[in-house]
Amino acid sequence: QVQLVESGGGLVQPGGSLRLSCAASGFTFSNYAMSWYRQAPGKERELVARITSTGGSTNYADSVKGRFTISRDNAKNTVYLQMNSLKPEDTAVYYCNAVHVVFKVYDYWGQGTQVTVSS
Repeated sequence: QVQLVESGGGLVQPGGSLRLSCAASGFTFSNYAMSWYRQAPGKERELVARITSTGGSTNYADSVKGRFTISRDNAKNTVYLQMNSLKPEDTAVYYCNAVHVVFKVYDYWGQGTQVTVSS
């Protein structure tokens, strides 16, 4: 069965760093674009970062440009989000998403991992 399992969340002080991981199984990972979304209390879900199926191109929300980096390892079926210079406004549940590059009805989500940035 299809699974996306996020890990690496936790509590960190402002200015600190975390690396999130999303382990995929049950589908052909290299045929999917991968994204990280987040949702904070009282706010809408927002796209944080996206990476193409080959890893050749990325895009980011303006609020995280220069601080966050998305990457993928197709041999390990894993996508990562390196988060540096964290701010309290980065506090949210972070979700992993997979969308097939051609058949976009194939659209999968993980359960999420909590990131809290606080002193």
